[in-house]
Amino acid sequence: MCGIVGYVGERAVTPLLLEALEKLEYRGYDSAGIALVSDGGIEIQKTRGRIADLRRIVESAGDSGCTVGIGHTRWATHGEPSDVNSHPHLSKSGRVAVVHNGIIENYIELRAFLSAHGYEFSTETDSEVVSELIDYCYSGDPVAAVRKAELQLRGSYALGIIFADFPEQIIALRKDSPLIIGIGENENFIASDIPAILKYTRDVFRLDERELAVLSKKRVAVFNELGERVEHVIEHIEWDAGAAEKGGYPHFMIKEIMEQPEAISKTVAPRIDANGDILLGFKSLSDEDLKNIDSIKLTACGSAYHVGVVAKHLLKKWLDIPVEAELASEFRYDDPILNERTLVIVISQSGETLDTLYALREAKNKGARTVSIVNVVASSIANESEEVLYTWAGPEISVATTKAYSTQLVLVELLGIRMAQLRGKLSDCEVKELVSAIKCIPSGIETILSDVQTMQYVASLYFNSQSVFFLGRNIDFALSLEASLKLKEISYIHSEAYAAGELKHGTISLIEDGTLVIALCTYRPLLDKMISNIKEVKARGAKVIAIINEDDIQTGTVADHIIRIPECGEISAPSLTIVPLQLFAYYIASLKGCDIDKPRNLAKSVTVE
Repeated sequence: MCGIVGYVGERAVTPLLLEALEKLEYRGYDSAGIALVSDGGIEIQKTRGRIADLRRIVESAGDSGCTVGIGHTRWATHGEPSDVNSHPHLSKSGRVAVVHNGIIENYIELRAFLSAHGYEFSTETDSEVVSELIDYCYSGDPVAAVRKAELQLRGSYALGIIFADFPEQIIALRKDSPLIIGIGENENFIASDIPAILKYTRDVFRLDERELAVLSKKRVAVFNELGERVEHVIEHIEWDAGAAEKGGYPHFMIKEIMEQPEAISKTVAPRIDANGDILLGFKSLSDEDLKNIDSIKLTACGSAYHVGVVAKHLLKKWLDIPVEAELASEFRYDDPILNERTLVIVISQSGETLDTLYALREAKNKGARTVSIVNVVASSIANESEEVLYTWAGPEISVATTKAYSTQLVLVELLGIRMAQLRGKLSDCEVKELVSAIKCIPSGIETILSDVQTMQYVASLYFNSQSVFFLGRNIDFALSLEASLKLKEISYIHSEAYAAGELKHGTISLIEDGTLVIALCTYRPLLDKMISNIKEVKARGAKVIAIINEDDIQTGTVADHIIRIPECGEISAPSLTIVPLQLFAYYIASLKGCDIDKPRNLAKSVTVE
C-alpha cells in the first residue's frame, strides 16, 4: 500500500525518483509526487493520477539539478485522490517535507492542537499533521524534532523526511509499516520495497520497529528509540533484477502464473531430503513441541486467508485436532482462545500485512506458539514470529497473487504432514506418498500451462458476463473462494463463491438463463453431489464450466465445458485446480482491457487496518 522512495547522493535525483516510483506501481496508488531539496529550499511537484502524469509535470518544469529528494505514490485513505491531498506534504513554513505510509490514528486531535497554535491545514489527510507537527517541534535539530513529534503519534507509519536547513540528508523512521535502506557508493536510498532501488544497489537492510535512520551520501546512521546507535547486517540481494521485470510477457500476472512450477520447486526441494523426509529447519519449536500441539489456528488476509481455508481441511484430516482458519482483521477482536499448546500459523506474502502482524502479536501475547509463512526475508512478521518458513517465490509484482499463493499452500501442507507424522497420525509410508505427490505438483502445473489456449477460448465466450458463481464442496469450496477473488479483483466482474450444498438455501434464486457457473469437481468423495448441483443450475438456464479430475467420466456429460487437471495424487489437486482458474481470470481481464497488474482501488501490501 503506497510507496516511498528517497535518494541522497551525486546523481540527478528527479529521474531516479520517477523511475523508482514506477517500480512501486504494483503496490497500488492514485496520486504521486516528489520533493527535492537544495540550498534554495524544498520544491514540491505532485499530482493526482499516474506517474506518467507526474513525469509530464516534472519534465515541463525542467532539470532542477538537485541530488537529494523523496518521492511517494499514494493510495487514498483520508481524503479523496487529488493534487492537494497527494504526498509529499510541505509544512507551511517551507522547512519540512514528509512522505508517509500508514495511518495516523490521532490526527484529528493533533490537528486541533496545531490549529490552536496557529498552524493552518490545506488537505484532508492524516499525513499533513506529521509535517506540521515536526515543524512545530523543530528548533534546529532535525533528529530531535522527529523524535519529539513521534512521541505524539499513534498509529502506523513509515516516514521519509527532508529539512530545508539540512539539504544533504534524509531522515527515515518506521513503526508497523515497512521501510528499507539501500547502501551505495557515495549514495544511499530509502524505499518501501527492494525493486524500487535494485537497479542502483543490491545491498540493503530493513529498519526495525521505532528505528530512525539519518542518511547522507557518505553514511547511514541508525538509532533505536532510546537514541542508541545500532548496527544492521547488510543483506546482499541475490535474485536478478530481471526477476522484477516482465521478461517479454504482457503483464506481470501471466509471467508469475508461468513461474509457479519453478517457484514451488524452489520452495519444496530444500525441505525434503534424499530419503523423502521433511525438513522444517525449526530452532525454537522442537519435535516434542509440535507433538504436544492440541489446536491450530491459521490467520491471514485475502488470498493468504484462502490458503488457510484449504489447509484447514487437510490439517484436520491428518492431525485429528481442532483447526480453524480466521481472517486476521477479525482475529484479535474475537477474543481468541489460545494457550501454549495452540499453534498459530500466520500467512502473508509481504510479511508486512498490518492486520496479520497484529494477529501475530495477539497470539504471542496469549502464549501461543507461532509459525509464519512469508515470502520476504526479514520482514516484520518473519522477525516477530517464533519460527518462519520462507516461500522463496521471488518477487511478486502483480497485485493479484498467484505464485505466492501456490507456494504458501505447499509449505503449510509440508508443515501439516510433518506434524501428523510426529503425532503418529500418518505412517512413514503415507508420508512418503504425500511427499511424492507434492513433488509432482510442478510437473502437473507445467502440463496445465502447456495448454493455455483452452482457457483463452473459454474466457472469450464469457468475458461479457455480469455475474459469475463458483461452486464447490469441502476443499473445492475453499478453492472457489480464491478463484472468485482472482476474477473479481482484476476483471471487476461480480463473482461469488458458494458452498454447493447451500444452493437451495437462497443462492439458486440468482441463477437465470445464461448465468455462468464454474463448478469445482475435484473432491472425489462428494462428486455425485456436485453433479446433482450442476444439474440444478443447468435446469435454470446456467452455463457451466466444470473443473474435473483427469479420470472423471461423469461430469463431462452434464457440464457445457470441462477443464481436466492431471493426476498427481489427491493432495496435489488443490494446487493444480487453482491454476486454470487463475488463467481464466487473467484472460477475462485481458479481453476486457483491464489494468491487470494494478487493479483499481487495490494495493499489493496492505499496511493499514
